[in-house]
Amino acid sequence: MLLYGSTDSGHSYKIRAFLLLTASPHAYQWIDLALPQSHRLAAFVAASKFGEVPVLLDQGQAMCQSNAILMYLAQRVGKLAGAETEWQGVLEWLSWESNRIGFSLPNLRYALRWSAQPPEVLHYLRQRVLADLARLDAAVSAQDFLLPSGPSIADLSCSAYLFWLDQVGIDESAYPHLQRWLARLRALPHWQHPDLAMQAVAPDTSLARDE
Repeated sequence: MLLYGSTDSGHSYKIRAFLLLTASPHAYQWIDLALPQSHRLAAFVAASKFGEVPVLLDQGQAMCQSNAILMYLAQRVGKLAGAETEWQGVLEWLSWESNRIGFSLPNLRYALRWSAQPPEVLHYLRQRVLADLARLDAAVSAQDFLLPSGPSIADLSCSAYLFWLDQVGIDESAYPHLQRWLARLRALPHWQHPDLAMQAVAPDTSLARDE
């Protein structure tokens, strides 16, 4: 398997985290998103249907959109999928993430770090982030992870950008249940912070085939 991803992309980090946590053999190819499309790696441009990261190549197929890739990997690898009876819950959390924390937090972070926005836009995004964090805090108040059976792709999806909360001026300790949940994720074998997992590295050509 070959993953195209980039620094600061929490969506890419979801996939990289899955591959690392499950010890799935893969190569990671960093993509410089600061480059114009015409200057990016040709193989990535050809594989990326939407011109975005992440893209996963596996068994001759190019896959896009982070939550769709997570679903594919959980079923292909047979790990972090939850119990058979929990798949509906997985789908619900992935759908919630794409519309809520996966929208609000990345956009607030982007506005604060790279693309200044009017105060009213920042206020709107921050209020949405705070509401989403409160929802997650409540969800893990009575259990260790988002699903009763243990860690799953639901946790990877919903937590991906939360390891950068400090970059938007939010202290995770303000949400004690969420803080303990993130600590449990950090304690999983092979877990890496996104700053380490997504850094630009020389490609491992021994695993560069999409198989």
